[in-house]
Amino acid sequence: MTTACDVLVVGAGPVGLTLANLLGQQGVDVLVVEREHELIDYPRAVGIDDEALRAMQTAGLVDEVLPHTIPDQKIYMVNGDRVILSEVNPTTREFGWPRRNGFVQPLVDQVLLAGLDRFPNATARFGAEVTGLAEEADGVVATLANGETVRATYVVAAEGGASPTRKRLGISFEGETRPSDGIVIDVANDPIGTPHAVFGGDPARSYASIALPHGIRRWEFTLFEGEGEADVENDEFVFGLLAPHVPDPSALDIIRRRVYRHHARIAGRFRQGRIFLAGDAAHVMPVVGGQGWNSGIRDAFNLSWKLAATVKGLAADSLLDTYETERLGHVTQMVAVSLGMAKEMTDHDPLKAAERDRIAANRTPEEREAQRRQAFKPQPKFDRGVVVHTPLPTFKTLPDRDVPRLAGSIFPQPTATDADGVEMLLDDATGQGWRILTWNNDPTAFLSDRRLATLDRLGARLVQMVPAAQLPWARKRATAGVTVIGDLGGESGLRAWFDARPVGAVIVRPDHVIAAECLSQELDDVLGKVFEAACIA
Repeated sequence: MTTACDVLVVGAGPVGLTLANLLGQQGVDVLVVEREHELIDYPRAVGIDDEALRAMQTAGLVDEVLPHTIPDQKIYMVNGDRVILSEVNPTTREFGWPRRNGFVQPLVDQVLLAGLDRFPNATARFGAEVTGLAEEADGVVATLANGETVRATYVVAAEGGASPTRKRLGISFEGETRPSDGIVIDVANDPIGTPHAVFGGDPARSYASIALPHGIRRWEFTLFEGEGEADVENDEFVFGLLAPHVPDPSALDIIRRRVYRHHARIAGRFRQGRIFLAGDAAHVMPVVGGQGWNSGIRDAFNLSWKLAATVKGLAADSLLDTYETERLGHVTQMVAVSLGMAKEMTDHDPLKAAERDRIAANRTPEEREAQRRQAFKPQPKFDRGVVVHTPLPTFKTLPDRDVPRLAGSIFPQPTATDADGVEMLLDDATGQGWRILTWNNDPTAFLSDRRLATLDRLGARLVQMVPAAQLPWARKRATAGVTVIGDLGGESGLRAWFDARPVGAVIVRPDHVIAAECLSQELDDVLGKVFEAACIA
C-alpha cells in the first residue's frame, strides 16, 4: 500500500504536531507518523515563552493551551545557602503574551494532537516507524516497518535528538555532552505550593524545584559518578535527594522519575534535498535555559509557511534554503546561552561557585534589572533570508537617539481594535498570513496592480492602522479588501512604534517577522524586493 501526501512529518512530538497544525491550516496535505503507539508522557519541557504562545495563537490553539500554563512565572537563581543570586521576572508583553510561562508539556501535546482533527488534510498515525527514505526527482518515498510506503513532496524529521533520519542521512551532530546525568522527579499534590521556580547552584548537588500547573511539582537533581538508572527506582536514594526540600519525602505522590542527559549539539545542516530536520533532530540544548521546546516551535513556525508556499506553487523550492539560513544563527546563540547557564548553575567546584556568588553580589542595579527582564535571551534577528534591509530614510525627522533597524526581527503584538472597535490582540484584528501594514494610509494607494495581484495570490492582508478616534471615519471610506484597525495609544501601541522609527509601512511575514520596513511611497518597490527574496514569482 502506498499513501501520498504533500508533507510527511516523522515524529509526533510538539514540533511535528505544531508543524502539522500550521500546514493543515494552510490547506497542505500533511501526514504525521510516529513509531510509538501513543504520545510520550515522560518528563520533558516545563517552560513555554511568548513567541511560542504567539505561534499557538496563529495555529488557533492558544485558548486550549493556556489552561495548562502558569503565566509570568518567576525564576530565582540561588546558591548553596539559598541566597538569591538573580531573579528572572520579565513582565512585558511585546508579542502579546507573557514572556515566561510554566506548563505541562504532555497536556499541551494532547492539545496539538487534537488540533489536527480540525483539518481533513492533516492526519497522525501512531505505531508507524519509518525504516527508510529514498529521494526521487519530485519527492521522497518513505518505507514503514510494516512494508507500507508513503510518497511525499517533502519530509520533515522531528523525531528527537536521537533522530534516525539524521543518522541515516549521515548529517553530523557536533557539540558536547555533559559528563553528569540528571534525574527528574514529578510529584502530584505539590507539597510546597509556591508558584515560582528555583534553580539551586549548590556545589554539594545542584537542583531545580519548579511549580507546574494542576498541582504538579518538578524537581531536577544532578547525578554524580556511580549514580544512574539503577538509583531511579530506589526509594531510599530518591527520598534522600528530596529530604532537604520537603518535610516528609516518603509521603510524596510521585508521578514519575527519569534520568536524562545534558546535550548541547547542532546538526551540520538542516536540509538535505527534500528532507528537513527540525526541533531536537536539528539541535539540542541543556534544560536550564528552558528554550529547547521553544526553539523547536520556532523551527516549525519558520518552516511551515515556506513549505506551504512551495507546495502550492507560490514560491520556488529555493525559498526552503532560507530555513537553515535563518534558524541556524539563532539556534547557535540559544545553545550557547543555555550551555553557559547550565555550567554556571551546575558547577560543583566550591571555588568556582564562590566566584560566581561574588560576581552576583557585586552586580549593579542595572545589571540586576537586565537579569530580571531576561535581557540575556537572544531574540531572533535575521540578517539574511527572506528579509530586505532598506537604507535609512532621511525624509522623516528622527528622534534624538539611535534607531535600530528592525527588518528581520519579530513585529510586536499590542492590543488594538478591529474595524468595529472591539479590543483584541493585533494578529486577531488583522488576520494571519502575509500582512502589509501602513500607518494612517490606505496601502493600495502605494501598490501597483502587479503587486496587488501577487498579494491576492498569497492571501495577504492589507492593513490600514489609524488612531482609534479616526476608526469610524476610516472604516466608512476603506477600500475593498483593506482591513482597518484602531490603535489604542500608549507606550506599547502601534503609533508609539511608528513614532520611534523613520518608516510608515511594514511588510510582515506569516511568522510575524518583519520582512522589510520603508516609507509608504517606497512600498511597491520594496515589496518587489521582498518577493524576490522569498522566491515568489
